[in-house]
Amino acid sequence: MAEQGQFRRVITNLTHGGHAILDSADEAEKTAQTQESLSTRSTVVQESTDDAAHVGTTSFDYLFPDLAKKFPDNHLPNDDVAKVVKALLALGSAIVETPDEVADPALNSPIPPIYTYWGQFIDHDLTAATDRDLVINITDENLPPVPPDEVVEKLQNLRVPTLNLDSVYGDGPFAAPVAGQDAVPYDGIKFRLGLLAPVPAAVGALIPPVDDNQRDLPRKTDRTPLVGDTRNDENLVVAQLHVAFLRFHNAAVDWVRDNEPEFESDVEIFRRARDLTRWTYQWLSVHDYLRTVARPDVVDLVDTAEGNLLDLDRRGTYMPIEFSVAAFRFGHSMVRGAYDWNRNFGRPGDRAPVSTLDQLFQFTGKGGFAGGLTTLPSNWPAEWDRMVDKNSQFANRFARLIDTRLAPPLADLRGEGNDPGLAERIKKLLKHLAQRNLLRGYRLAAPTGQAVAEALDVAPLSRAELEQDSSDGVKNALESAGLFDRTPLWFYILKEAEVRELGRRLGEVGSRIVAETIIGQIRKDPGSYANRTSWSPAQGVLLPNGRPVRTIADFLRFAGVL
Repeated sequence: MAEQGQFRRVITNLTHGGHAILDSADEAEKTAQTQESLSTRSTVVQESTDDAAHVGTTSFDYLFPDLAKKFPDNHLPNDDVAKVVKALLALGSAIVETPDEVADPALNSPIPPIYTYWGQFIDHDLTAATDRDLVINITDENLPPVPPDEVVEKLQNLRVPTLNLDSVYGDGPFAAPVAGQDAVPYDGIKFRLGLLAPVPAAVGALIPPVDDNQRDLPRKTDRTPLVGDTRNDENLVVAQLHVAFLRFHNAAVDWVRDNEPEFESDVEIFRRARDLTRWTYQWLSVHDYLRTVARPDVVDLVDTAEGNLLDLDRRGTYMPIEFSVAAFRFGHSMVRGAYDWNRNFGRPGDRAPVSTLDQLFQFTGKGGFAGGLTTLPSNWPAEWDRMVDKNSQFANRFARLIDTRLAPPLADLRGEGNDPGLAERIKKLLKHLAQRNLLRGYRLAAPTGQAVAEALDVAPLSRAELEQDSSDGVKNALESAGLFDRTPLWFYILKEAEVRELGRRLGEVGSRIVAETIIGQIRKDPGSYANRTSWSPAQGVLLPNGRPVRTIADFLRFAGVL
């Protein structure tokens, strides 16, 4: 039975990233299109009563409504859309790393790779939509921007944007099955895990602990993952991280049974373990993740402030456009083209020096694994110690700098733009992440970086800063459409990090948007750790040595994968 007042959902068949714009202004037609979009592109189950399940959405809106009200003064130019679109496409192409940059160890950050994919996991937990209507179902290939009031009216989020792990828990273990709906599988009040597919020793060494083969997502025989959000199987890093969340919950169930006898029934133990898992995740997202990728002083300012930008002139829950289509996409610049993944595909393996990003997309259910396997091969699980060490001596065990450079594989995404029915220009656009990000921000009327900086009382980047270390291609693209003074917010945030923080973390504008959104959404959730009385990891699960879980590495240790 579903829990009263809880929202539960399972989302499948959803393309990564993006959002859906509905084209009709007529309310009846808009509702019909919404239902068609949800039924054809995703399956959502929200349970809010004991016996009722229904499809539902939440809203998008602008974090800076005063800027949106003055559209287009605070936005990219729209008097010559074709010129702006051409400039944005050129800018997207110009920020892909050159071969010399790919090989430059100076472009590695001090941030371990786990933070890149913890951020992707957060993104999937907060937002779920598709940009196919935005990019494909248009008659004007020049993508004119949509006025902000129409964006707010038509843009839908298929998630309740709180860090509540609905992408992990799905409908929970007590919900009645929904006909035709794949459910997150449970064994009692624990998650069911998928088993590794054994491969011959000649293919690669087993990854310790060698007797632990429960290290894949649960899957159907066609490789489809049985998880709350199938986007968490789009690459192997986030898939293995999702496995860690499943295992953390299972370990929390055991911990509650062993250490908190006041919780007796399965329902009580499940809810307690789920709360401890959620609160630990939320606390780490603020105190480890944010304080690593953003300026700690800005995070402290937001975390200790009485108010939050999400609260300004707002009622209810919404996802900020500035966060979703711009600021939180900073993680794309941190992605490596290849990783020191495990002893078979990384140091000191003799089969291959690294795992390429393309391989990490291939060795998932969507990628097809290899050799006809239906689960992850036993030579491919993560060795997480290579992904979490802030003091590693190896340069390729760090994410790339937060800057205006993207790894070349992100300009030719393996899993995107492969529909033979699409026009070639659409296929090309879907495969090129930087171009998609820039055009999406333009289409959804994201304010300029300068306008947001001024709204936050931060000195905007000067032209000299925007030109600093920029290639001729970047400078020419910005100059061609007047974007030095009205700079796309996503690019601006990357450049701010690059020139003011040396790429080691987000700058002040990026830090504010990201921190205000994540901390604000946690505060808005009445069940979050922030709304408990003085909760900290000391009141949560403890590691075998008695220490609380205070870092993402600790989280993986408690889950038994590190």
